[in-house]
Amino acid sequence: MDEKTEQLRNIFMDVAGEESVTESQAAGRGSLTDTDEAAVSERLGETVARMRDRYGFRTELDDPDLVTVVREFYAGRDDVELADELDSDESAVVEARLDLHLLRETDDDADFDIGAFRRRVVGDDTDEELAAVFDIDTETAARYRRVVEAQTAARGVSHRFTSEFEDALSDAGLATQHTAAVRETGLDEASEDIDSLDSDADISM
Repeated sequence: MDEKTEQLRNIFMDVAGEESVTESQAAGRGSLTDTDEAAVSERLGETVARMRDRYGFRTELDDPDLVTVVREFYAGRDDVELADELDSDESAVVEARLDLHLLRETDDDADFDIGAFRRRVVGDDTDEELAAVFDIDTETAARYRRVVEAQTAARGVSHRFTSEFEDALSDAGLATQHTAAVRETGLDEASEDIDSLDSDADISM
């Protein structure tokens, strides 16, 4: 930097103020102000509260913790990391995610026919019956039932609540992990399995 450039820079800094320049540069990098943070949390909290009223959550986490689940899920954190963040356990995080329709592509990975399992769930089989049919334990049957129920609930409202979460985060300039794959694969497969009940699907096994 030559002497003349240095002089011009010093004049600019004196007029604009170094602090304001620094803040402007930081804002340009996508940082959020306290006001923005509060607004994002409020929007997410409103959606969480409406979901709780509509569905009657099973999770024992309170709404502020559920807002954290939403934010960290879209930040790409896995269930173990989320459990550490909330000083909770992984199963509690999964329960919360499913209540919030926050689905992972791996949620319905199974060593048995998940399509047939979905049809049995829609047919109101008990966990014990599901366990016997698919040669799994009752706890596993209950866990996959929760996944199927969350998929069905999300599809039933056209993923409205997850879209609201994503809108709140993206409007604030926060990146969200790509979730379209979950909607276009697992949920579409669930749709096909459920719709097949109206055709020639055989669930008498």
